[in-house]
Amino acid sequence: QLQLVESGGGLVQPGGSLRLSCAASRSNYYAIGWFRQAPGKDREGVSCIRRASGITTYADSVKGRFAISRDNAKNTVYLQMNSLKPEDTGVYYCAATILSSSRNWLIEGLYSSWGQGTQVTVSS
Repeated sequence: QLQLVESGGGLVQPGGSLRLSCAASRSNYYAIGWFRQAPGKDREGVSCIRRASGITTYADSVKGRFAISRDNAKNTVYLQMNSLKPEDTGVYYCAATILSSSRNWLIEGLYSSWGQGTQVTVSS
């Protein structure tokens, strides 16, 4: 069973930055995605990166502000979040998939392994 552990969440002022990390216990995944859930809202996909190719996908709401990257030697994926807004507040989860093809990489059903989540709060 692949295990994922997120870290790096916290409280930040609007306009600030945070970097989240997702450490996987093994390397047998095709891609890792980041999702978030705001209070009272459904969980939504934020970004995804394929392990081998490094190809990335972003939700429109974070394009130009967030950057996903990977360190395959450490089985770790990072989410650099800049120009944070109050609406970015929520619990951020990383998830892994072993599937190698999808029309939409930011849907929950594609992912079989999930981390426990890390809280991100953007507030002044």
